[in-house]
Amino acid sequence: MKLDVIKLDGKKAGSVDLGEDIFGLEPRADILHRVVRWQRNNAQAGTHKVKTRSEVSYSTKKIYRQKGTGGARHGARSAPIFRGGGVYKGPVVRSHGHDLPKKVRMLGLKHALSAKVKAGELVIVDNIESDGKTKALAKQIKDLGWKRALVIDGAEVNEGFRKAAANIDGLDVLPSMGANVYDILKRDTLVLTKAGVEALEARLK
Repeated sequence: MKLDVIKLDGKKAGSVDLGEDIFGLEPRADILHRVVRWQRNNAQAGTHKVKTRSEVSYSTKKIYRQKGTGGARHGARSAPIFRGGGVYKGPVVRSHGHDLPKKVRMLGLKHALSAKVKAGELVIVDNIESDGKTKALAKQIKDLGWKRALVIDGAEVNEGFRKAAANIDGLDVLPSMGANVYDILKRDTLVLTKAGVEALEARLK
């Protein structure tokens, strides 16, 4: 599969061959869903917590005698039915994460890349070398028509581009090892550098 390569100024810079086994698959929504769900669950803090009846600050003294009051039997004011009492079966600190086979994770990334190719939302750029000036880069991004874009570079992101992109709304930059299904699908445009393509193909072989 051949795709045109452009420069940041919009000029053509040749073409690049993309592997069919990574960029030419028929996207499967079930695999993408599994991987995104795994990612988002692992990202949840799980720090929600309520106090049970053994943790609320109340005396454990029996509030009134067992019989003869005409009311229900109660032992302590910390019971869940009383205002200020403990919460019954409320949330506790826990991990929301679950396991997902490595092969499924890798397959999910392949399907995410293939989905972008199929939708015509993949752009290949020669490189992203920049002088670190946000104003100049913002103009280039506007001229290219990228509104919500994710840029994936090689092993390391060009430092000048990273600094220039830091204050541009809707533009995110990742090294190739940071490429993930959720971030790819969330953006309207996926931008890969030549180095990024090589690194991703090496990672997913």
